[in-house]
Formats: sequence, structure tokens, C-alpha cells
Amino acid sequence: MEATATFEDRVRAWEEQFLAEGATRSYPARRAVGEADSPVRTPFQRDRDRIVHSKAFRRLKHKTQVFVAPEGDHYRTRLTHTLEACGIARTVARALGLNEDLTEAIGLGHDLGHPPFGHAGEEALDATLGERCGTGFKHNEHSLRLVEVLERDGRGLNLTEQVRDGILNHTGSRKPATLEGRVVKLVDRVAYINHDIDDALRAGILQPGDLPAAQIELLGETGSARIDTLVRDIVECSRGAGDIVQSEETGGAMLRLRKFMFDRVYLGPLARSEHERVHRVMRVLFDHYMEHPGEAPVLEPGASDCQRVADYLAGMTDRYCIAKFAELTVPEEARF
Repeated sequence: MEATATFEDRVRAWEEQFLAEGATRSYPARRAVGEADSPVRTPFQRDRDRIVHSKAFRRLKHKTQVFVAPEGDHYRTRLTHTLEACGIARTVARALGLNEDLTEAIGLGHDLGHPPFGHAGEEALDATLGERCGTGFKHNEHSLRLVEVLERDGRGLNLTEQVRDGILNHTGSRKPATLEGRVVKLVDRVAYINHDIDDALRAGILQPGDLPAAQIELLGETGSARIDTLVRDIVECSRGAGDIVQSEETGGAMLRLRKFMFDRVYLGPLARSEHERVHRVMRVLFDHYMEHPGEAPVLEPGASDCQRVADYLAGMTDRYCIAKFAELTVPEEARF
């Protein structure tokens, strides 16, 4: 290639030679607001950087994955889950000849909208909004709202259409439009099932012998072995299929392991007791800010009080949420 070729020319030529037929090409960028491309980064690399430099991304380090305010330093947070899922997704994308930059951007942005306290917090906020406002809350929809509306003081991040689609559809019944988005959607489960097993064992909620023997025998004794088995299966089954799929045997084992985790960990006795406390915290804060909306920041001019309060609560970290709850419920002289 000529030495005078632009960065975009070189990327286009490389992708035509090395990316799989169904992979998403980096150009042209499709954004809600048109802007000039970077001379040194692809559009999806710019999206990745905008996500990583966002306030919402930084807050993930203090948001619960499964265990609320755990004592140990080695439990996953929403941030470490995001990084683990992103790494696995890039492995799959590279093996299949897909666009790694797009896969990475979707992976890093998929959980930006998770409220505090993990799935318990999402459940509580959804229930409270339903009772008080007749609406609801889904973290994938709020992730999209963050990047489209709330970040950059209401200007949003102006991400590409493919990244926004992958963020919105990483969970739920709708299939992402790109193969890269479908990789993230499936790998999200691969990541959280296995690292949540590790954390549950660390917490003593599960013992090694509790894990379902048939699924462990098929997938592997350790988290790394299971992830390797699942990744190999996805790559082997997806290559030439025109979609991102698993084999019936391995995919079925993963789903049964996921059901086991819901029964024993996500919805188990300890989780249920935490859920009750999380619901109380979220209800108290929601009611307070609905009665005093001026105390909630204006993240989108013209938003209703319900939306304004929901945006504020969803953006809180666990510790900030707990601190605000303590301000409202604990006498000042009793605080440490």
C-alpha cells in the first residue's frame, strides 16, 4: 500500500482482507449527529474511549455485581464484570474474524445503566417506578439513555448506531443487529455465571460439592476451564453459521448452570434478605426525592420528576446510596 494512504484507507484495506464476511466494517460511521472521523482511531475506537472516560463508567467500580457491600477485596464489582466480559468477547470476536473494536465498545458500555445493588437494585427501582409513576426501569434502556442523553452534561456521547444497538439489546428478547453485539450478549452470561460461582464459593454461600455434577463434568471444574469450554464451543458452532450460537449440549449445560445460580444464589435465602433491605432503601430515597425534587440534580432539562429521580438513583454507587439513606433515616448524633 502507498505510504501516503490515510489511516482510514489502511483500516478499510485490512478489514476487507482479514475480517469475516458478516463482520461489521468500521467505516462509514453512523452517528445521530455527524462529525469528522479521527485521523488515528476508528469510529468504534472513539466510542470505546468515550465510554471509558465517562462518569458512568467510573462509577461502576463502586456498584454491586451480586454481593452488596462485601467485606473482602476480591469480590467482583460491576466494573470488573464489565472488564471480564469484554475480554472474553474480544477473544471470541478475534477467533471469528469479527470487528474487535466494535465488540470492545459494546462490551464496555453494556452495563453503564445498572443502578446500585445489582439486580436487586434494578428490581427495586423498577417496582417503585411502577407503583409511583406507572412506568418501569430496565438497565439496558438506561444504559442507552446515559450515552444518548445524560453524559457530558446532557449532550450524550454521540456513539455510533452499532454500539448503541449492542448496548440496548445485550439483554432481553431482541437480537442485536451485528454479530459483534450478539457475541457480547452471549458472553455476558458466560462471564457472570462463572465469576458469580467463584464469588459465591468465596462467600461460603456455595460449597464445591453443591455445584451440579453433570454440568461441571461437561464444562469444567474451574471457572477458567468452563469459560474455555464455552468459548471454544461458541467459536466452533458460530464459524460459518452466520450467527453467534452454541451447541445444544454445551449451551444447555450453561443454561442449567445459570438456573442453578438463580435458585441457589441470585434468588436464594441470603439474596432475598438483602433484596428486602435494598427495596426499603430505594423506596425511602425515591419517596423523599419525589417530595423534594429540587434536591435531585437536573440531568435532562424538561424531564419529569419521575424521570429526574430515577436518573439520580440509577446513577448512584452503592456507598453513595447508603450514605444518602443514612442522612435521611439515622439521627445526626448517631452517625459515625
